[in-house]
Amino acid sequence: MRAWWIEEQGPIAGGPMRFGRCPDPVPGRGELLVRVRACGVCRTDLHLAEGDLGLHRAGVIPGHEIVGEVVGRGPDCTRFRTGERVGVAWLRRTCGRCRFCRRGRENLCVAPRFTGWDDDGGYAELTLAPEAFAYRLPEEFDDEHAAPLLCAGIIGYRALKRAELPPGGRLGIYGFGASAHLAAQVALHQGAEVFVMTRSEQARELARELGAAFVGEADEPPPQPLDAAVLFAPVGTLVPPALRALDRGGTLAVAGIHLSDVPSLNYAAELFQERRLVSVTANTRQDGEEFLPLAARLGLRPTTVPYPLKDADRALADLAGDRITGAAVLRV
Repeated sequence: MRAWWIEEQGPIAGGPMRFGRCPDPVPGRGELLVRVRACGVCRTDLHLAEGDLGLHRAGVIPGHEIVGEVVGRGPDCTRFRTGERVGVAWLRRTCGRCRFCRRGRENLCVAPRFTGWDDDGGYAELTLAPEAFAYRLPEEFDDEHAAPLLCAGIIGYRALKRAELPPGGRLGIYGFGASAHLAAQVALHQGAEVFVMTRSEQARELARELGAAFVGEADEPPPQPLDAAVLFAPVGTLVPPALRALDRGGTLAVAGIHLSDVPSLNYAAELFQERRLVSVTANTRQDGEEFLPLAARLGLRPTTVPYPLKDADRALADLAGDRITGAAVLRV
């Protein structure tokens, strides 16, 4: 099969990834063999390629927003039939035994595995997926538009829950890429007033088109205090202004797996009056099972930019250079 793998971490302009042929994977017990039809390009893939996140395995194939067709099944697979469309997401496997898994908080599992980090992902023609962690996808979305739902959508949905936005409240969104533009649509459908702060003019235009009440620069104060906010941009210097923008009792949720250093916080201005700063760590399968039908029911409209598989390095370079509005998707 054809695939991309991370050869040696470094700046994307230096070519840390390689494209070539690899042996076709063989499904083991409880695994599906999936022919990849589309794979979203996530900023986490960029963090892995460039070294912001350490590699868990040399030569790993990235990609964790996978839409594909089941073309083979290992022993004990019963949920999906050959020929069915499935989605494969970031959370690949959990231990099922630790204190967090037993509490229903499998996103905090002490021994998790992640698609495209611990095991090969979707920048390839074929991939493997544990059947227990695969998703059925709503028919309302074609392959290209379903792909971003599997990480950008699910993580954005979890971030909204973590931010505890009250009904009809004011939501601030910092950064407006793949995940943010989907979370904004969910919040708007739920009656929220959405305030978007981002450095990209193309992203600001998309926010206006989607119905944001206010659109400004990344560190621009919103015109009204926020009931909740989500930081999607991996920029730690935005944490203090985002906290200052919160009303009393507001919550700022940081949605990314990687964040640059956060400056010192001023307790009185940024944390007092029960403002809260929380992180978002991966997702549970329940998050995905809630979000995917919700996305179909609300009629979410993922904005996508397609690339052929052979141009995955260009897609990542465009992501690094803020040249993508919405979500990049590899068509395989």
